[in-house]
Amino acid sequence: MVQADTEKPLMTLTKINIYQENIMNFDTSVLRNDEKIIYTLRSLYSRHGYNQYKMSQFEEYDLYVKNKDFLISDRIITFTDTNGKLMALKPDVTLSIIKSSKDEAGLVQKLYYNENVYRAESDSQGFKEIMQSGLECIGDLTEKNISEVVILAAQSLKAISENSILEISHLGIIASIIEVLDASDDSKSGILRCINEKNTDTLRTICADEGISDTITEALCRLALLYVKIDEATMKITEILKPSGLLETNAALSQSVKDLEILIRDLDGNEIEDILRIDFSVTSDMKYYNGIVFSGFINGIPNTVLSGGQYDKLMKKIGRKSRALGFAVYLDVLERLEDIKAFDPTSNIIVPKEEKYLNVALPKGRLGEKVYEMFAKAGFECPSILENNRKLIFENAERKVRYFWAKPSDVQIYVERGAADIGVAGKDILLEYEPDIYELLDLNIGKCRMCVAAQKGFKDNPERTLKVATKFSNIARTYYSSIDRDIDIVHLNGSIEIAPILGLTDVIVDIVETGTTLKENNLEVVETIVPISARLIANKASYKFNSEQIMKIQQEISKMVR
Repeated sequence: MVQADTEKPLMTLTKINIYQENIMNFDTSVLRNDEKIIYTLRSLYSRHGYNQYKMSQFEEYDLYVKNKDFLISDRIITFTDTNGKLMALKPDVTLSIIKSSKDEAGLVQKLYYNENVYRAESDSQGFKEIMQSGLECIGDLTEKNISEVVILAAQSLKAISENSILEISHLGIIASIIEVLDASDDSKSGILRCINEKNTDTLRTICADEGISDTITEALCRLALLYVKIDEATMKITEILKPSGLLETNAALSQSVKDLEILIRDLDGNEIEDILRIDFSVTSDMKYYNGIVFSGFINGIPNTVLSGGQYDKLMKKIGRKSRALGFAVYLDVLERLEDIKAFDPTSNIIVPKEEKYLNVALPKGRLGEKVYEMFAKAGFECPSILENNRKLIFENAERKVRYFWAKPSDVQIYVERGAADIGVAGKDILLEYEPDIYELLDLNIGKCRMCVAAQKGFKDNPERTLKVATKFSNIARTYYSSIDRDIDIVHLNGSIEIAPILGLTDVIVDIVETGTTLKENNLEVVETIVPISARLIANKASYKFNSEQIMKIQQEISKMVR
């Protein structure tokens, strides 16, 4: 009996050893890509002293209603629980962590998570379940806490792929310049939007309309276009701001620049330095975010893979004294990655792809032919595109450029979703569909106007709802909202001009080039909404990895249109 009792624990220990060996030899081929990444990131965060945060799938709806502007979408799945309380499937992790955190002086809470969130799909009426990994650092934060979070964000990207970039901005630098401008709130919002899009043509127009000085306009434009490695950033920022005198007269700007310089010094020499860039087009909602913000990209993925920043303003809004900083890795956008290595926390998960061509989407028709001529003059010719054949794609192996024709309204889709790195689309299409792209240059061709037109002699009666026929429902809705006019939109795809003639609507919103069709049908322009022309656009992620080539095209073509 004694012998039996002695052998029993020995056998159990042997089984444990065998079990551990089996765990170590686990066949990782059964894991999905996101599962491999989760294991890697979990190990990374825990090694740096972050504790895992687990939360319920449900949260009181009231939490999100009070902070809905902080959410990516205000569409939330709700239900009533057995106690009659309105609940929500959580669309966000950060708010729940803040709610559960302590607000004590001298305390720093470091938490990481792997959680599912439920969000509205941008291109449909449905919802999707998204797995996120990320971390939050909340409390009496120091400069070291801030640099640690930024380093961990960069290490998260490098753990997935060496071919990645983390771009960093400081919201205070842009905000402190915009806030002191003698300009309307709409113009200030427009300036911020232009910086986010690297759209310096429209930015210059807004500044000119508001009487903003040439030196400040130039500083804003150069900040919008700045895209440099961190070891060049301090010198470049000073060089941009010095002529305007803003560093001497704007205390908030001076402090924000110093804060960014401190972070740059902390990051200097770190192993992740090679993937860091300074880019002030990284903007977030300034009602909630402040200070350092950043976005992460992986070559081959057309969307943002990681985003984060300081959200002290959100903390203050919900009555907390603590500061906060964090980021999320969007695992759903990694689903289609190929060339995944077997799981190994010490190596990269994703194999960098071979050198790729720059894909260019050209609009079909005469406009596209003019655009190609500009690209060819810029040094990116492709003779095969001029051949009489039925090919769909045309390549120049020497220039590493690939062209394809697309329906004009589809160019922005190809670019936003990464099938094309750059393309040319009309401003009407960009205003209507609002793709998340960079609008790099006004090509000054394909010029026309977006107008309101009606039958000659038409008088608007403000006491009645105005009926509007258009192909451009979003543009029409935005315009009439800006002048507080109640409208009823009739969306048509054919000949818009016939609608007021047959009494279907009062007016139309459409593109007017020569006005001949209007005249021949007894119609006239009532109001010009916005001038239209062709614009050079770029996928935001592609811009990070092909910036030298894209900037060269932009610079060469800009010489032709000035």
